[in-house]
Amino acid sequence: MAIHGEIYILPFFGQGHLFPCIELCKHLASRNYKITLFMSSNPSSSVPSSLRHHPLLEITQVSAAQGPLPPPPEFFPGSVPVPVSNPFHSHHQQMGRDIETFLSERVNGPARPVCAVLDVMMSWSKEIFVKFDIPTAAFFTSGACSAAMEYGTWKAQVNDMKPGEIRVIPELPEEMAVAYLDIERRPRGPPHPGPNGGPPGQPGPRLLGLDGGPSDRPGPGLHGPPGGPGGPPVPGHQPPWMADVDGSITMLINTCDDRDGGPPGQPGPRLLGLDGGPSDRPGPGLHGPPGGPGGPPVPGHQPPWMADVDGSITMLINTCDDLEHPFIEYLANRIGKPVWGVGPLLPEKYWKSAGSVFHDHEIRAANRESNYTEDEVNQWLDLKPRGSVVYVSFGSEVGPTLEEYVQLAGALGESKWPFIWVIQHGSGRHGPPQPSSDPSEEGYYPHGLDTKVGDRGLIIRGWAPQLMILSHPSTGGFLSHCGWNSTVEAIGRGVPLLAWPIRGDQFFNAKLVVQHLKVGYMVSSGGDKVVEKDIVVGIERLVTDKEVHKRAVALGGKFKHGFPASSEAALDNFINFISQKSA
Repeated sequence: MAIHGEIYILPFFGQGHLFPCIELCKHLASRNYKITLFMSSNPSSSVPSSLRHHPLLEITQVSAAQGPLPPPPEFFPGSVPVPVSNPFHSHHQQMGRDIETFLSERVNGPARPVCAVLDVMMSWSKEIFVKFDIPTAAFFTSGACSAAMEYGTWKAQVNDMKPGEIRVIPELPEEMAVAYLDIERRPRGPPHPGPNGGPPGQPGPRLLGLDGGPSDRPGPGLHGPPGGPGGPPVPGHQPPWMADVDGSITMLINTCDDRDGGPPGQPGPRLLGLDGGPSDRPGPGLHGPPGGPGGPPVPGHQPPWMADVDGSITMLINTCDDLEHPFIEYLANRIGKPVWGVGPLLPEKYWKSAGSVFHDHEIRAANRESNYTEDEVNQWLDLKPRGSVVYVSFGSEVGPTLEEYVQLAGALGESKWPFIWVIQHGSGRHGPPQPSSDPSEEGYYPHGLDTKVGDRGLIIRGWAPQLMILSHPSTGGFLSHCGWNSTVEAIGRGVPLLAWPIRGDQFFNAKLVVQHLKVGYMVSSGGDKVVEKDIVVGIERLVTDKEVHKRAVALGGKFKHGFPASSEAALDNFINFISQKSA
């Protein structure tokens, strides 16, 4: 077997980024390329044993600083323009040194690598590979719609939209037109004392309506209006943080007098060079200036990902033409470089098990904390009518507020449909759901709901076998935050979605599901907040709407023969492209 060349792959932290990268490794290795996967954690705990022993795959562990890894940047308020130190800085410094050392020992021989595929969240490492004349490809583990919509709203100058206005983005599907209320949404930040999570007297971000159009109500976001308390800064206006600190007797800032970790618009943290001295480039800032590299997207401004892909020779996106062709094509036309949909990058056994129940333990370790085993969940589903069960899960990184959880519990208690509700440890608290050493901070749990609903409900605390649940014929709908992995896992199994987006690309993913693909609904149609009645109505509509189910099954049927043929072709085109570049 002749090896055609070597490709390096650098994933971001977290399973939502690592798992797609692992699948990408497999696809590229199947084309007779040697793959080096850089890992910042112990490979034995993160990578399947079959992959660790793959003849064309080498796993290289690069060190990170000691101590727990901080949450991803999305969990920090991106709109507070005060100096903050960067908890990723020390991790990335050590990783950068290790990667440089590895490359200095490896790439000076006759067999040079043809490309490095970098998760866009790791774009800070690009100059390290460029230093060794290794071309880079930017890899999006999310979908194409969110990136295209961010670009489109920038070019459509939506920052001057008026209340009630809807603006069509040229060359994108008309149903994806941007409403004024769409651009008010912001990532969640620390709670504020005002209504709807916003500051007193100010409206919060808005949700979409049940049909995917604009709602007339503030949503559950935790940021105020642009230039206002808790909101994003507006050039030329008083900084929002001034209202946040008004009334305080002093300010304590988690930084030092050095320039590292400076405020947006100032030089950020710097990486060290191979010799331990300072690099000549900004390091991996927790957040850059709004709309800038590493910063949060700002409607009407250039999307941050454009700086992340600048200098790369191509873009790979974890999607396929069957789902997002117009968005892939739009991006390719706008950035002037090839953009290929090479996904969805789900496990090979997922694709080969279409039409049957998939078991998570076949591909993933079963040592995760949960109050139910996969077999117990499967047995419970076996006893329920076909297409009747509502699966409720917000993943491992986000979740509703404590007040919203209470409304959700009430809705599940009142609804007549059977349900599986997955609740992560620490749910309802600010930040990613996670266990706490303090029993008082274990997060929300719907005490008494299990007694009320009896065998109609299954409440899972911790890990759940999501792929098995979505592939089971009893599952009739998925109430989801619309994270990209969860979205494509449901679509691939023909399960319609009830969308409850919480942050970032989830809002555009929800719009894709509801407006473009038409295989789901938004969780709420209006009102001051997400209330019990909205959820009950949404669940009823999701389970009983035969047309939505037909469309979802038809869309899922496109994947009945396995991994999309268009993505196989895109991978081949990518290989040909980088081979020509390296020739």
